[in-house]
Amino acid sequence: MKEEYRNELIVAGIDFEEGRHSEEKILNADEVMKSPGIPDKAEIVKKIRVKGIPVISEIELAYRFKGESIIVAITGSNGKTTTTTLIYHICRQAGMNCALVGNIGESFAKQVAKDPRPIYVVEVSSFQLDDIKAFRPDVAVLTNITEDHLDRYDYKFENYIKSKFRIAMNQQPGDYFIYCADDAMTIKYIDTFNIHSNQLPISMKKELPNGAFIKDGDMYVRTGQEFTSMSVYDFALKGKHNQYNTMAACVAATTLDIRKDKIRDAVQNFQNLEHRMEPVATVRGIEFINDSKATNVNSTWYALESMTRPTVLILGGVDKGNDYSLVADLVKEKVKAIVCLGADNARIYEAFDSITEKIVETASAADAVMTAYQLAEKGDVVLLSPACASFDLFKNYEDRGQQFKKAVKEL
Repeated sequence: MKEEYRNELIVAGIDFEEGRHSEEKILNADEVMKSPGIPDKAEIVKKIRVKGIPVISEIELAYRFKGESIIVAITGSNGKTTTTTLIYHICRQAGMNCALVGNIGESFAKQVAKDPRPIYVVEVSSFQLDDIKAFRPDVAVLTNITEDHLDRYDYKFENYIKSKFRIAMNQQPGDYFIYCADDAMTIKYIDTFNIHSNQLPISMKKELPNGAFIKDGDMYVRTGQEFTSMSVYDFALKGKHNQYNTMAACVAATTLDIRKDKIRDAVQNFQNLEHRMEPVATVRGIEFINDSKATNVNSTWYALESMTRPTVLILGGVDKGNDYSLVADLVKEKVKAIVCLGADNARIYEAFDSITEKIVETASAADAVMTAYQLAEKGDVVLLSPACASFDLFKNYEDRGQQFKKAVKEL
């Protein structure tokens, strides 16, 4: 355990164990709050469930103590961190006293315990949603649903889809549910769930009476009587996928009664996130982009879709049951070489060997950057967008991104 966490527990007078678990203590608990990283197939979790001890997630615990505070919760396979951060940014710009919690920022429970706020903007994973009971966001956002984490859901896509829709399961008629009307899986399954809240869809393909849509380069938002509009060319975040993220954030902000001019200003001056399509440097005419947060194939699809120049793609890591055929056409069209950055690259070779001129294996971020640099020419882009988790060679995707950036700066 890190020293800072140990000291926090000691100061707070909280009993803890490290290096081991006393099964007897755990199985005598009235309730267990499980870390989202621990799968249900773990032996101790099976024993807890057999004994009938209730298992909750940390967001459920925090929810019990949040008082009258408003919760805006965001989930989805892709775009949730960007959308969450943008909603938080809009709220801050509007002068609201809010906190950014959940998968990013502080833990929700810690924020509630130590520094409660009137508004919480919460990024929520499917793993956290799996163990909610009463958790009910006033505003829920589901960005999209694509195959991810199937190893945790018995390789059944439907189980993962059900998990995502849990974000709306406790909502009431006065709450809001924002979702993408252009997302095939969301639309296919939405009617199978009994959603009681006000549904506010977003779309680029059709005009909608409520929610948001983009037409002829303008975004229109309506959550009640009032319409707000602005040009997509004013969005700070570029790329089609970010237009969806921005629409979702603007709809969420409108439900919170934030003034139009505040929303517009915030959307125009928002800074992109670290490790998400982050420009690192241009070295001898070759641009390096850090998209280390792309831990699934769909994230990499979005990254490749926004590429306008020949690309050397750094790909690989821990494969979570990836279907690489989703990006095959984009790879064929835009990628001149693939640099593998993972312990086992067999599936990458299998998927792309016949459509890519060159695939090279590397075993470190520095090696991958140097190899990509040698394969690229002036005017090309080197894109780290791995489509995989990072735990084989790195601590997490942040560590992978940091090492990539360090290696680029040392070229």
